[in-house]
Amino acid sequence: MTMLAHEKQIQQYQKTLQQLKEQSSGHSLLTGEEIQEMEKKFEQLKTKVYSELTPWDRIGICRHQQRPHALDYIQNICDDYEEIKGDRSFQDDPSIVAAIAKINGEKFMLIGQEKGKDTESRLYRNFGMPHPEGYRKALRCMKLAEKFHLPIVTLLDTPGAYPGLAAEERGQGWAIAKNLLEMSRIATPIIVLIIGEGNSGGALGMGIGDVVGILEHAYYSVISPEGCASILWKDATKNSLAAATLKMHAEHLLELGIVDVVLPEPPGGAHLDCAFAYSQVKRFILTQAQDLKGYPESFLLEKRYQKFRRMGKFELTTNEALNSSRPSQQ
Repeated sequence: MTMLAHEKQIQQYQKTLQQLKEQSSGHSLLTGEEIQEMEKKFEQLKTKVYSELTPWDRIGICRHQQRPHALDYIQNICDDYEEIKGDRSFQDDPSIVAAIAKINGEKFMLIGQEKGKDTESRLYRNFGMPHPEGYRKALRCMKLAEKFHLPIVTLLDTPGAYPGLAAEERGQGWAIAKNLLEMSRIATPIIVLIIGEGNSGGALGMGIGDVVGILEHAYYSVISPEGCASILWKDATKNSLAAATLKMHAEHLLELGIVDVVLPEPPGGAHLDCAFAYSQVKRFILTQAQDLKGYPESFLLEKRYQKFRRMGKFELTTNEALNSSRPSQQ
């Protein structure tokens, strides 16, 4: 497993502790009380390290190659599913996975952005960067869900929509804008969950919903920290400063009203206990689907509209108030 910078101390202590346990087995190198004391200190070390994570540390957790992706969640929380492919216009986009699925006997339309696990699958999935046909496939599946009154669940995890020339020629901006429009008025419940990276319009193109959840170490932002650092400071090495400045993690997004629910991850991130992450996501989907089921369609759409209208708060200051706040000149 890939080791993150903040995990090195933990891994080293854990390795030493394991070696001492093995050497003490059948010998009197350490007493049981001494081993218990070391285990207690190990838990204290983990608590200390994980409580002092910086925003950039959490970006590393979010991008960890063993972190569960959309397909992992679909395969592990669903009783059964049938994948849907193609946009009926150009071709299939493997960076978007869509499936009609059952979770605890309830039917859903699951649509996720998939990055892939290894080099081969990442190339196949285009590193989770959708083309226009991916967004059109997603919208086609949403319309299908609306027709059969199925709740929609979107799983966001992308560094951004693919920025290549071919994608622009096929209408990348239009495809995303079309999804924003249509998702705002699809007459069936939409549950959005950010499971990893949620960058730019690439994420927002599947992010309009009645409830928006986010995993504890995921993030949602107009741009990646590296991109922000390159633009604002002309220095991509200031990515840690950008990560802190953007306020793009769960607690900030919750405070700003961008997300509604924060799902806890196991200590250190979802990659250290995937089963825990699966159970949290499954519970979130079922709970939200049950809550949204009773709303009439007209109320659901109005509530969704007002939810996004409330975002982006600002204050107006009159010239008189502005002048009165300035220090008087002698």
